[in-house]
Amino acid sequence: MLPVWLTDTVTSDLDRALHYTLLWGLEGVELRTVGSVADRVPFVNEEKLKRRLHEHEVPVAAVVPGLFEGSVANQATWLNEIVRLDETLAFCKRIGCRCIVASAFVEEEGLAGEQVAEALRQAGTKAAQRGILLAVLNEDGMSHATGTALATLLAAVDHPAVQAAWNPAAAVHAGEDPTEGLDALAGRVALVRCEDGILEGGQWTSMPLGEGIIGWENQITLLRAQGFEGPISLNITLEPRPRHGLRMASQLIQWIRST
Repeated sequence: MLPVWLTDTVTSDLDRALHYTLLWGLEGVELRTVGSVADRVPFVNEEKLKRRLHEHEVPVAAVVPGLFEGSVANQATWLNEIVRLDETLAFCKRIGCRCIVASAFVEEEGLAGEQVAEALRQAGTKAAQRGILLAVLNEDGMSHATGTALATLLAAVDHPAVQAAWNPAAAVHAGEDPTEGLDALAGRVALVRCEDGILEGGQWTSMPLGEGIIGWENQITLLRAQGFEGPISLNITLEPRPRHGLRMASQLIQWIRST
């Protein structure tokens, strides 16, 4: 397993992000915005990015370009996103990244599940041609927020290049036991988003890793048993973020080593 982090949860400044990566003992990065909050991959300073990654010997485990974050009913928009996916795929090849994290459209009444599956299938076909995986994230407020729902979607997509980006915190918020969600996704997980917290009155409150209700040590043990060897990406939301980032990274690395 590869301990990494979603860098813009602390900073969009590339040099600071790489500094924290090495300081915390992490082995890679997941990139969303780089440079400023408006600079979302792949539209970033690529020359500087490649130079800094090479200098620090830090790999990019995944990128998050904002794919399929809107309504599936707006077919023209998502078809255009598939056309423009070529830009992200080419960017990934140039920086040595083999995974793109995608959404599964917003949750809405009368959601056309077959259209969601078709959009992901088309994107997966393009990604496969470049040797890249498409990892679909279960998210709060989006369709397929649980592991079980995401597993059903992936079965409908039925494409080897379309896998899961498993977010147990979002699954818990949607009312699912994280163990059941991971069991449903067994063998389909390409990336894991890592955060912890508690759910009270329907509200999610972030907590230090290991102090919430996710049961991360058990999650990592189950992932290992399923044969998962991909990136586990820290999502840092507690303040002060650099201090909590160090603690979360240390705890995550310890659990990975112990399994």
